Parts: sequence; structure tokens; C-alpha cells
Amino acid sequence: MARAPTFLAIADGSFGVITAKTAVSAIRYLPERVVGVLDSTASARTVEEAIGFGGAIPIVRTLEEGLALRAAPQALLIGIAPRGGRLPAEWRGWIEQAIDRGLEIWSGLHTYLNDDPVLAARARKRGVRIFDLRKPPDVLPVANGRARLVDALVVLTVGSDCNSGKMTALIEIERGLRRRSVGCQFVATGQTGILLAGKGIAVDAVVGDFIAGATEQMVVEAAKGSDVVLVEGQGSLIHPGYSAVSLGLIHGSCPAAMILCHQASRRLVGEYHGASAFLPIPPLARLVHLHEQAAALVNPSRVIGVALMTYDLPEAAARDAVRRAEDETGLPATDPVRFGAAPLIEAIAAAAAARRAARARAPA
Repeated sequence: MARAPTFLAIADGSFGVITAKTAVSAIRYLPERVVGVLDSTASARTVEEAIGFGGAIPIVRTLEEGLALRAAPQALLIGIAPRGGRLPAEWRGWIEQAIDRGLEIWSGLHTYLNDDPVLAARARKRGVRIFDLRKPPDVLPVANGRARLVDALVVLTVGSDCNSGKMTALIEIERGLRRRSVGCQFVATGQTGILLAGKGIAVDAVVGDFIAGATEQMVVEAAKGSDVVLVEGQGSLIHPGYSAVSLGLIHGSCPAAMILCHQASRRLVGEYHGASAFLPIPPLARLVHLHEQAAALVNPSRVIGVALMTYDLPEAAARDAVRRAEDETGLPATDPVRFGAAPLIEAIAAAAAARRAARARAPA
């Protein structure tokens, strides 16, 4: 991936922890690269006021205000992942103005800006690069189960719904494992993970036949010289719109272990984006069983921990949610951002040690 520019992130009308996942994740994990957020509707003046972290990074109301910031941005980042991944029509003007001012454009939308003849021609004329983070490689394999054979412990995050903290949990786990000097690799499978990791394939943009193959290819490569491979989950097996990518990730990565992710306050599938409520989220114990059954079709796997999102709950309620998750599933649970990822890291370390021991006992 290209050099790391500084960003003005667009999250107009949608700047929130759930609704502006790309912008929020950049603020959380790449704060030195985000110089401002553009939201013409915001009442808050800083990201700290709006989302509870991020410090004094300013929220601006116009593109001109953003371009005039003391730390001038070098790129415009599309900071939301709207349902369907389409470019909001009203943002075209901002993108055109940014190109005219010499800013790179970084986008994780399903609408590939490089394929837009007007924007692409404008960028070429100005010598500006457009990065479509979600665009997959042209050639990808069909999966054949190779990920089952790697020596590393493969861990996949799975969710009770979309936007349930699957990427964030893994980033926190990766940081903890690295502090323990555990050799691990993060496999990015979505636009925001690719932004953070600098590489990956957005599997929800891959033709269905090759979702598992793309995942398998990344896992096999990441496993070289690694003790643990952390695969970013997408979608949810129980979401009617996004279940296919979830199953493709499970069968492509052949995980030995999974972390179940869930927003503790959410009761309905799709509730996070205001969709019509048509499905209740099953109990966590049922979700554990469901994912283990789906994985077993290709490779035996166990859910070894639960990662909760509790940012919208008071601390006492959040800790109670963690205790309930542990009681219901019999597994270690935590909110890895709020309370730390230690219980999940311990579970992964134990699973990795058990895998090494089993392989050492296996006949040559």
C-alpha cells in the first residue's frame, strides 16, 4: 500500500461509533494521521465530545474549513461504510474539490472511485491518486482446505450481527499478543482493517466462488513464521443480507478457534443501522453452537471466548453483561476496548500451546 498520508475523514451526518466505523477506527488506532472530521450536522467541536475518545481532533462543518486546518490534510478519507457501500451523491462535490486541491482520495466503498470516469479523469489531470480499499485482486483461487494444514493457530472473529466489534477485538488482541512477544499476523478482510494493516482483501467485494479462496490464500501466507493468525470476521451467519461472506470466511480460514463478538445492548439483527426488526439475536450459547457446527463442516473448531461491545452502557451494566456472557457460555468474556483483552489473550495462548503440543505428539 502507498505511503501513509494525513486524513480529513468525511462522516457527514453519521459520525458515531457504529455509523462511521472507518473514521472512528482510524481515530482510535491511527490518531496521528487524522487531522479532522467533516460533519456538517455535528454539534460537537471535537471528536472527544462526539464519541468519547480521540482528544482534540476537530470536527469541521465544511471542506474549506477542513483544508484550512493548521495540520493540513494530505488525503480525504471516506469515513463511513453505508449500507450497500454506495457513494452518497451529495459527497461528489467534496471529492471533486479535494482532488482539485491535490488531496489523495481513500475510499472503502463498493462504489470504486477509480471506475468513475469523471472522478478518474479529474484525478489524472491533477496527478492525484485514488485508493479503492475494497477493490479485490483480479485473480483469486477457489478454496481447497489448505488453511487446515498450517502450523499456526488460526483464530477467526464471528459475530451476532454486523458491526459487532469483530475487527476491533482482533486489533486489541493482536496488540496484547505482540506485547507478549507472540508471533502473530492480523489478516484484514474489510476496508477498515485494510486501512489499518496496510494490506488485505475485502472479501465482501469478492465474487462468491472466491470468498473462501481469498481468505485461504491470506491465511496460508500469514501463517508462515507465525504462531497465531488472527482473521478479521465480516457479517454474521444470522444476518439474511451478509451471511454468505461469514460462511466463506469460516470455511476459507479453517479456524481452530473463534471469538464470538456481540454488542451487549443489541437485541435485534440489523438494529444498529435502523433496519426493520425482523429477527431476534439468539442467546450467546446458541450462537456458540451454531458457529461450531458451521466450522465443523470443513474443520473442527471451538469458540474460546466472547468479546462484547459495551460502549453505550454504564460501567456497572457493562461489567454485569460480561458476567452474564461468561455464565451463559462458560467461556472467558470481556469488552476488549473498555476492560482489556487479557481473558481472550489467555484463551488464545492456551489454545496455541495445546495445538503445539498436539502437533509435537503427532507421528511424523
